[in-house]
Amino acid sequence: MEGFRFTFEQQVVFRDIDMLGHVNNAVYATYFETARVEYLHNLTADLETLVTFILAEITITYKSPAYLRERLVIGLRVTEIGNSSMVFEGRIVEKETGRLVATSRAVLVHFDYKNQRPVPVPAELRARIGRFEGREF
Repeated sequence: MEGFRFTFEQQVVFRDIDMLGHVNNAVYATYFETARVEYLHNLTADLETLVTFILAEITITYKSPAYLRERLVIGLRVTEIGNSSMVFEGRIVEKETGRLVATSRAVLVHFDYKNQRPVPVPAELRARIGRFEGREF
């Protein structure tokens, strides 16, 4: 998927389908979330890093329906890293045809649960993402 160094494949299963026969709109948030967890896991196997980010915002734009048994390719990239947040852009395409299914933008915040406040993105994670994405943040 051009422009995305990270991709994750997801097959549409029966539980994802609504009464209209296509993937329910809420399921796309889960698809993007699963891909974000895999993206971060590929950069750090540290579970603590994965669970210290909270989703602050997500926008999903639906382009075409996805159906049972289709294989979807989810592309993700980090486009911005602020002091305590990062922005992920995502795209879902149907694998066989390349049909654009959905796009997304999500803001994750690095969060200190004990003190209930945002905290800076760790420098090492920022550097790893920069190396992976091929740019400095």
